[in-house]
Amino acid sequence: MDLKSPISTVVPSLDGPVLLVLAQAEEGLSGRQIHKLAGAGSVAGVRLVLQRLAATGLVHVDDLGNSLLYRLNRKHLVAPIVEQLANLRGMLIDRLAAEIGGWRIPAVHASVYGAIARGDGDPDSDVDLLLIRPDQHEFEDVLWDDQVGRLMQSVVDLTGNAAHVFELRQAELTGHLAGQDPILNDWMQPSIQLTGVPLATLMAELEVVRLS
Repeated sequence: MDLKSPISTVVPSLDGPVLLVLAQAEEGLSGRQIHKLAGAGSVAGVRLVLQRLAATGLVHVDDLGNSLLYRLNRKHLVAPIVEQLANLRGMLIDRLAAEIGGWRIPAVHASVYGAIARGDGDPDSDVDLLLIRPDQHEFEDVLWDDQVGRLMQSVVDLTGNAAHVFELRQAELTGHLAGQDPILNDWMQPSIQLTGVPLATLMAELEVVRLS
């Protein structure tokens, strides 16, 4: 899946970015505005797409005299499908959060970072996940590893992309904090929390313990 434009998985043409913009817009937009937000094609190409979509009834066109404003016809039979395709990244986040939230050994913290959190990347980008496990479950390594293995397979099944999982214990996170490891910035900016304690909160708590 293209992590920057997941809708392109199903709509690989210029129609994909245009439909994504329309699905996310609450008001009518001009062709130039849609072109700028879509970040693809040319103004003329975007207008051709809009004209074609308007002919199907999926897009409404409001003539304001000096300009035309385009908006998604949310009553169209296809509109709910377009809206669902426009929210594929959100659906992925929800599915991952639900799976990790049901683990027998709960994660202290779980989040996605990297391309999926930034909203960039391409079809070859990994889905980066940070997992922090509790220190007290050292004797249950097999169960934890099974959970992580199933999660990685779920990412492949849901997206076609590989999962890159960075997992560590709370004690190991303390070591990264003590050494001011640059990877902390990768985990924090930006990231999307899935389950558990927010990373900033957890880091602050561990730092207090480390310095006490």
